[in-house]
Amino acid sequence: MTKNNVTADEDARASAVLLDTGNLVLRSPNGTVIWQSFDHPTDTILPGMRFLLSYKGRVMGRLVAWKGPDDPSVGDFSFGLDPDLGMQIVTWHGAKLYCRISVWNGASVSGGTYPGNSSSVVYQTIVNTGDRFYLMYSISDDSPYARIMLDYTGTMSLLTWNSYSSSWIATSERPSGGYGVYGSCGPFGYSDFTGATPTCQCLDGFEPDPMNSSRVCRRVEALKCGSKNHFLRLSGMKVPDRFLHIRNRSFDQCAAECSRNCSCTAYAYANLSSAGTLGDQTRCLVWTGELVDTWKTNNYGENLYIRLGDSPAGVRRKKEIKKKLMLRYLSASSELGGKNSDFPFVSFEDIVAATDNFSDSNMLGMGGFGKVYKGILEDDKEVAIKRLGSGSGQGIEEFRNEVTLIAKLQHRNLVRLLSCCIHDDEKLLIYEYMPNKSLDSFLFGIFRLLISCCTKFSMLTIKFFFSDSERICMMTNNLFY
Repeated sequence: MTKNNVTADEDARASAVLLDTGNLVLRSPNGTVIWQSFDHPTDTILPGMRFLLSYKGRVMGRLVAWKGPDDPSVGDFSFGLDPDLGMQIVTWHGAKLYCRISVWNGASVSGGTYPGNSSSVVYQTIVNTGDRFYLMYSISDDSPYARIMLDYTGTMSLLTWNSYSSSWIATSERPSGGYGVYGSCGPFGYSDFTGATPTCQCLDGFEPDPMNSSRVCRRVEALKCGSKNHFLRLSGMKVPDRFLHIRNRSFDQCAAECSRNCSCTAYAYANLSSAGTLGDQTRCLVWTGELVDTWKTNNYGENLYIRLGDSPAGVRRKKEIKKKLMLRYLSASSELGGKNSDFPFVSFEDIVAATDNFSDSNMLGMGGFGKVYKGILEDDKEVAIKRLGSGSGQGIEEFRNEVTLIAKLQHRNLVRLLSCCIHDDEKLLIYEYMPNKSLDSFLFGIFRLLISCCTKFSMLTIKFFFSDSERICMMTNNLFY
């Protein structure tokens, strides 16, 4: 008779060893592990433990809390993978969702850091090997003992050992003081964990409803299908619940999925191509209806794009404010002098609308600098919009220098620069559209003019970058006489 491929005689001579990691291991005489406590967690995850969330799509491990502070029998709260979506790690109160701890971004390996105490850092890692999906925690070198525990109240706590008081100290808790409990801040509200104490806030574009004493947020401007609206990016967010996961989409395609659906209220996107992801290397999430159970944190989070309505008066005020900021920014360059006061302003929202959310069908060309799109502004004016790529190597100062240079070199034989736009990390140039000239001839035309005007520059350096779709000349260290 055998047990786990070990004979009864060998089993009788097995030994139990408590490792420094806290793992209790039962070994056969030849060293084979027969059983280990790390494979059977109760209410605690220790550093180095692989907490198996699912195996081949089937939910596996769950932490189960004690019934009371001194009662180790099975309690009402548990922790594990949400079986409905397979992307959320949650705690349950019986069969009811109690707290969404985190949302997996889809990468094969992903994680975040959490402050343990003044001298330590705790690392959370979520690993997907295809068959196995598990959660791990590790701590920085020379850190005190640490553990993750689900207590009898349903709180997931990060505990570190304090040698001075000889006790466990909670350095992070979710939920905390009632904040973080599922839906506790109401629809379109979020739990803000970025301050000294957590609070409930309304998402940007929403305000507390004065007619409702409970935590209810209402839109400042109502959404109307077919009317003007825009998407606002919120960073550092734990995304809301009740999302639809759409596979194999680029960022632009994900945005378009939401933009063309009047019922869509938000979207989020993750590009996982650099994360060693198995299969689909993108993750597009979209929401319809209310946005429920959103958080904002300092330690982890992602960009959430929410749909907001525009009022005509609000749009004009917003454009005036952005135009003043843009003019103030451009005025930092003495080369433009006072000419920038006549420089027209085009908002990022107008650019998104003009290009049909940067649709591939509107793309005129691309290269190392980014992409160029054809767009139609509100006055039916056709334009060419140069959207600088993140890999272009062009920072804010270089962008301002390019605007200054091209604006100063307006010439009848060159395509005119009409405007520019800076929006978060986006940098865009708006040119007049020339239907009878290719992008290739336009870009190379700038080079010919610079050569003819080279006597006006000192310390001029011209660099060439050639590819199948671009001929670009870049100028550095430009000083005008």
